[in-house]
Amino acid sequence: MVAGSFASTFHGTPRTTQDVDVVVVLNRQSLTQLLSSLPDDAYYVSPEAALEALQQRRQFNIIDLATGWKADLIVRKPRPFSVAEFERRIRATVLGVPVWMASAEDVVISKLEWASLGGGSERQLRDVVGVLERRPRDTVYIAGWVQRLGLDALWHEAQRLARPAGPT
Repeated sequence: MVAGSFASTFHGTPRTTQDVDVVVVLNRQSLTQLLSSLPDDAYYVSPEAALEALQQRRQFNIIDLATGWKADLIVRKPRPFSVAEFERRIRATVLGVPVWMASAEDVVISKLEWASLGGGSERQLRDVVGVLERRPRDTVYIAGWVQRLGLDALWHEAQRLARPAGPT
């Protein structure tokens, strides 16, 4: 599932980014298959870092040697929000390529969470505002997760800054 800045750009205000975040569900066998499908002369990936990411439910990256583009593969965590976010992903087309994309609501929630962790909080909040201004959304769903994840203050700030996108 495409997430992060690509997803917030898809649903909201475009901005440049250096990589693409992709949430993946992997086991050791599917990870091995993925790694073996990437030619060494075309991609850089550390098999050790990938295996460690799988074991610790973190992320690892793959770099396209021809372009320098980086894909951060984020191993989906078993926590309730991560599972719900993945189950709610939507089909989308980006540059003519069909992909699974995080929903607008889940992009808002995950960006609020990143902002709460200090991960470029101003930029994350701008991304949230961009989504809120451009997409109708299920605010009841968002508010439920915001409360469960303790993101109320950031959610209220984002709502204050955003111009309405239309009916919710």
